[in-house]
Amino acid sequence: MDTQNPSAPPRAHARVTGNKHPNRAPRTGGLEHDNARHTTRFVVIGNHLAQHPELSLLAIGLGTHLQSLPKGAPADIKTLAARFPEGATRIAAALRELESHGYLRRERVRTPSGRIVTRTISCNQPAAVRQRAEQPCRESTPPAPPAPREKRVRKALPAVPRPAYSGPGLLQAATDLLADLRRHDSRLLLSADDTAHLAPGVAAWLEREATPAAVRRALTADLPPEGLRRPAALLAHRLASQLPPPAPFRTQAAPPSVRHPLRTCDGCDRAFRAPAPTTHCRDCRTDLQEAA
Repeated sequence: MDTQNPSAPPRAHARVTGNKHPNRAPRTGGLEHDNARHTTRFVVIGNHLAQHPELSLLAIGLGTHLQSLPKGAPADIKTLAARFPEGATRIAAALRELESHGYLRRERVRTPSGRIVTRTISCNQPAAVRQRAEQPCRESTPPAPPAPREKRVRKALPAVPRPAYSGPGLLQAATDLLADLRRHDSRLLLSADDTAHLAPGVAAWLEREATPAAVRRALTADLPPEGLRRPAALLAHRLASQLPPPAPFRTQAAPPSVRHPLRTCDGCDRAFRAPAPTTHCRDCRTDLQEAA
C-alpha cells in the first residue's frame, strides 16, 4: 500500500490554450504592406469610406474613384458604365448607396443659358459637411428670450399727517430735516420720492411747535439693531403714531400804551403830551373850537 508510482507527475500541469499551445503553429498568413510614399497623382481616402461597415465593395470602390477624379470630370451613370464592366444597373445602385450615406450629392441647377443640368458632388467627409450645415442653423436661430420676470409691485408707504396750513417755507424746512437724517444714521438715506412723501408729516410736527431737534430725536431714536428693510416706512409710521397735539391756544396780548413826548402849548405855555403835529393842549384846543 505504501508503494509509490515513480512515473506519476508530482502535480497536475496547467492547461495550455490559445497561441501558447506547443502543437499550434504561429500564424504566418494575413495582409502585409509594401508601401512607397506617393509624390504625384494620388488621393487621400479616409478609413470611414475604405472600411465602411454598411457600404458594398462596389460602392466603396466607386466612391474612391469619384474622389480621385478632377473637378469637372463627367460622373453620370452612362460615363461610369462605359468605364467599368459592372453595368449601369449595378453602378446606379452603388451611387444610391453613396448618396444615402452622404458621400454623394446630386443637385439640379440652372446654367446661365437657362438649361437645367444635374451636378454631382463627391464628399470626402460627410460628417464635416453635416456639422457645417448644422452650425449656421444653430447660429441663425435666435436664443429663446428669457422668461418675463414678474414685476414686483412696491407696497405704498403708510400715510402721514398733513399740516393745516402748508407754506413753501414750512415744507422746505421739513425736507431739509429729512435730508439731514443720514448724517445722524447712515441707514436713514432716503430717496427723493420718499422724502417728498414724508415732508408733509414733518411739516405737521413743526406746525404744532415741535422743534427740529425734537422731530429728529423722535425719528432716529431706538432704531432696530438688525437693520432697516425700508427706512421710509418706519419714519412714516412714527410720524403718524407719535404726532404731538396741537399747540395750546394763546390770546393775543394788548399792545403796550404809547407814551408821547412832552410838548409846550403855544397858547398857555403849559407842558402836555400829545402826538405830533398837535401844538395846543386840551384846554386851549377846546377854547379854539368854541371861538370858531
